[in-house]
Amino acid sequence: MREAMLYDKTGDRDQVRCRLCAHGCLIDPGKRGICQVRENTEGTLYSLVYGKPIAGNVDPIEKKPLFHFLPGTTSYSIATIGCNFQCAFCQNWDISQYTREGGSDIPGGGPGGAEVSPRQIVEAAQRAGCASISYTYTEPTIYFEYAYDCMKLAHQAGLKNVFVTNGYESADCIEACQGLLDAANVDLKAMSDGFYRRECKASLQPVLDTLQRVHQAGIWLEVTTLLIPGKNDSPLELTKLAEFIARELSTEVPWHISAYTPRYKYSKGGPQRTPLATLEMAMGLGLQAGLSYVYPGNLFGHDGENTKCPGCGEKIIGRRGYSVSDQVAKTGLCPSCAQPISGVWR
Repeated sequence: MREAMLYDKTGDRDQVRCRLCAHGCLIDPGKRGICQVRENTEGTLYSLVYGKPIAGNVDPIEKKPLFHFLPGTTSYSIATIGCNFQCAFCQNWDISQYTREGGSDIPGGGPGGAEVSPRQIVEAAQRAGCASISYTYTEPTIYFEYAYDCMKLAHQAGLKNVFVTNGYESADCIEACQGLLDAANVDLKAMSDGFYRRECKASLQPVLDTLQRVHQAGIWLEVTTLLIPGKNDSPLELTKLAEFIARELSTEVPWHISAYTPRYKYSKGGPQRTPLATLEMAMGLGLQAGLSYVYPGNLFGHDGENTKCPGCGEKIIGRRGYSVSDQVAKTGLCPSCAQPISGVWR
């Protein structure tokens, strides 16, 4: 265990108030927050997952997905159990919802459950030749202390840091990330507060606030929406979502529209896989809203995976799955018309 960051002692019966995410849990002694991995022990809040990664993989950066951040590189990707959302369609539910599905222990770590230090994470990333470390798979906010210490050492070692997140960070959390976090892919799951409340046990506005804070902080930002048939795929809602990105963030923020495959509580009797026509409809709406870069996700070999210059239409980054041919890495310019292409290229 490690004492948590960003919490307050209330002075009332040893209760504590967690300030890491928008839930702002008020936690009684002996109880845990919504994430299930932060516990109040006699008036002190502890992280139960510090040094206990449940995963440590070498992934293409495109898998996050990040298409305009060091394309063609790999990212050492870690996670612990737990999440502050309870999405009925979670694609990684076996680790994100571990305690809610009956797990009573805190798995992860090294042999015998030994703590894996932030330095060991950074060294593993260096040995693998990765350009970055990604805090992903579950939700980096809920293991923030661990991620924070890893991020500091990663920068000292010349590595970049990436969050793949549901966007429920508090303003204090985003402020603590400044100068350490280089890129984020934020899930904007829908433009309906009802969807967030029903399907995720959360709310929409904090996610919109985080998107604006991340963008204003100068952290490279890309947005992902998992399209679930009948849940968040109406043309009206997708238009509102795309217009929010264009108006409140930037037309240069890439939008990834990913195909959904039934998982978790939707695996039986729920919505089926997203049709290609729905993805292409959403892509068209994104372009109509003025977005320069709209990509389909979980579709192998679709022409939409490629990055094309918004000025002249030239293909400047070719993709086939996770195989990448990159023509802008050294200059950040279209080789045909010299238009700047937004991103982090080196």
